[in-house]
Amino acid sequence: MIRYGVIGTGMMGLEHINNVNALEGAAVVAISDPDPQSRKFGKNTAGIEDDMVFEDHKDLLAAGVCDAVVVVSPNHTHADVMEDVLATDVHVLVEKPLGTSVAECRRILKAAEGHNGVVWMGLEYRYKPPIAALVDAVRAGNAGAVKMVAIREHRFPFLPKVGDWNRFRRNSGGTLVEKCCHFFDLMMLINEAKPVRVYASGAQDVNHLDERYDGETPDILDNAYVIVDFDDGTRGMIDLCMFAEGSRNEQELAVTGDTGKVESFVPEAVLRLGRRAERSVTEHPVSDDHVAYAGLHEGASYLEHVDFLDAICNGTPPKVTLEDGLLAVAVGEAAHLSIDEGRPVMMTEVLGSN
Repeated sequence: MIRYGVIGTGMMGLEHINNVNALEGAAVVAISDPDPQSRKFGKNTAGIEDDMVFEDHKDLLAAGVCDAVVVVSPNHTHADVMEDVLATDVHVLVEKPLGTSVAECRRILKAAEGHNGVVWMGLEYRYKPPIAALVDAVRAGNAGAVKMVAIREHRFPFLPKVGDWNRFRRNSGGTLVEKCCHFFDLMMLINEAKPVRVYASGAQDVNHLDERYDGETPDILDNAYVIVDFDDGTRGMIDLCMFAEGSRNEQELAVTGDTGKVESFVPEAVLRLGRRAERSVTEHPVSDDHVAYAGLHEGASYLEHVDFLDAICNGTPPKVTLEDGLLAVAVGEAAHLSIDEGRPVMMTEVLGSN
């Protein structure tokens, strides 16, 4: 039995508790959170005793009761928490984004050098069955040589969080880091290429403008277009709108190559294959019978935890790395800089030349 601790028991922390407890051979045995209400929710969801409930993550780590931890604290705390976690030998899965900036991500990568446990980057959108099916179809050659990746997310506004930390860019890294790191990661996964240039246009036009926190108005974008050029000549685009509740699908992905097109729709769970030569289009429903807990992400978090647990038990390398997390944050940081300064941004500006 692999014993898990969950650091941060807000909405996503509770999601991870439910996912871990749905696994065979795993259980959440301890939680930590500085917020009393969140600790109460975490304790009840995990079904643990009071002595396994901690206010400070350092006390959870010092108790020595966990083989693995999941870091689900607010974005701006990831670097500090991960440095503490990586000073121990426990296995760790850290939720996206890795940090709020490239500088924070580099701190975490430095702390992870020589770490004995599995270190896993939580980018669970890779595991959504319709998206995983799209990646498999592209790998199988259904689009031919990939040229363009287009991702649309039209959804509801950011949900309330404890202390309303996600209302401000300084805490979240900004919308294009907090939300879109998933999609930049998917672009790189699909293209199997490195981003070299980013140009973006975005604004805060609708959401949260009437909210005030200690006299401050939230400053998080609610819509944007982002174009990413890759080192192999391919390009990607994100179309993000967070005041689009009247949408059939929250995510729509389209990968177009020289011989065909592969599309995926979430949560509709449909894979669409188009062939240029025949001018044909076929649709295929997608599901995954291995999902024991669907949760908030169509089973993606559960499937992510299956692989994380497998890596722990078998000593295999992580399928999603901290380097993946760094690059996803870096593209988001470049996109924000592009909007702020009204110009294309080279990735070397945020990553350095090495």
